[in-house]
Amino acid sequence: MDLSELLARPEGKTLEFKRDLSSPRGVLRSLVAFANTAGGVLLIGVEDGTRHVRGVSEPLDLEERLASLISDAIAPRMVPDIEIVPWRGTQLVAVQVYPSPSRPHHVSQEGPVNGVYVRVGSTNRRADSDLVEELRRYARGEAYDEQATPELTSDAIDFPAATEAFSQFRELRPADLETLRLVTAHQGRLVPTVGGLLLFGRDQDRGRLFPDAWIQAGRFLGTDRSQIVDQAEIRSNLVRAVEDALGFVRKHSLHGADIGPVRRTDRWNLPPVAVREAVVNAVAHADYRQRGAPIRIAVFDDRLEVESPGLLQFGLTVDDLRRGVSKLRNRVIGRVFHSLRLIEQWGSGIQRMTAACLDAGLPPPDLEEIGTRFRVTLWTQRIQPPTLDAKDRAILAAIPTGGALTSEIANAIDLSTRATRTRLIKLVDRGLVRELGAGPRDPKRRYYRSL
Repeated sequence: MDLSELLARPEGKTLEFKRDLSSPRGVLRSLVAFANTAGGVLLIGVEDGTRHVRGVSEPLDLEERLASLISDAIAPRMVPDIEIVPWRGTQLVAVQVYPSPSRPHHVSQEGPVNGVYVRVGSTNRRADSDLVEELRRYARGEAYDEQATPELTSDAIDFPAATEAFSQFRELRPADLETLRLVTAHQGRLVPTVGGLLLFGRDQDRGRLFPDAWIQAGRFLGTDRSQIVDQAEIRSNLVRAVEDALGFVRKHSLHGADIGPVRRTDRWNLPPVAVREAVVNAVAHADYRQRGAPIRIAVFDDRLEVESPGLLQFGLTVDDLRRGVSKLRNRVIGRVFHSLRLIEQWGSGIQRMTAACLDAGLPPPDLEEIGTRFRVTLWTQRIQPPTLDAKDRAILAAIPTGGALTSEIANAIDLSTRATRTRLIKLVDRGLVRELGAGPRDPKRRYYRSL
């Protein structure tokens, strides 16, 4: 255990300081919350406000008392690592808790209903009944969106809408609905799953059972929420909602301009691939059992915020996300999004988003747990020039003010049309090139510089 590294960090999702064991109930709640959420370390002998190391006077006695307290006062039983750690002439007691496969744990004296806690930031939050049930589902290896909706029939799935969504990739047959888990067997008949209803349910059924499964989008003037200039309520099925949400952001945020001494140069404020990943991740990982909590997209002059309901999946931290570690909350939604190529590779979304921002000369995205919601913030102010290799620079130089066809650019830089097209797609994703045409196969599709 690297004590110096722990003491340099503020309290957070996986770290808490306690001066002593004078308030055992607070210690027990923290240990339960760590075990139920993403694990963590409790250091006893450190003041939580100043991080001043006081040490403990009788570490062996404290270690024994703590072990007995954990054994007697937490259920199901948990066995964390308890260690006496020397520090500059004094000693601390460190308790290392790992994410538990026996979730949900609770404080015995408070009971299995009121005694379950989860970690939210640097605080312990009492879990409500829905969150307790989610902990139980997670321990059983189940996903909420795989659950049946027995009050409906399979006709609640809008098969034409599903067929249209898959039309670019394959022919969808009625039997595929069960393979994709859009419907499931329940008491001898097929009924929609939660995920199936959210993805392709008929509007009236989806709206009745999941009234908060929608996207609230707003464009605000300036850098705060004091004045809204446009807003939209996106209540279509989740596949269509992604495109509608991207359209709203594109309308209000992505297109800007640099005013030079001679002429105006249009540019994209944010890499489209980063915006796409932020919106798709929010829709794919949202906790749809929450009530009164739609997905929210807020466009400001200096940033884009994409916020979805739900804590990070149990066992995950923000640092894990940055390293590419991912746990899918909604398996049905994730499976369909992967089939539709909205999700390209498991666990790659945050890293792709970050790489796109850095390549465009922008700061990396901010990732935050705020209460029981997760927020991604993309900033529009460049901190350095975009990263370009020689070929990319040649492509940008070869695009005239009035735009050019792929073949014209390829001829100008002595590269094959196919290779040029591949590079153009990446430059479009990074927001460095704009494309205009009737569709992806339009032979007269033209490309324009965004810088």
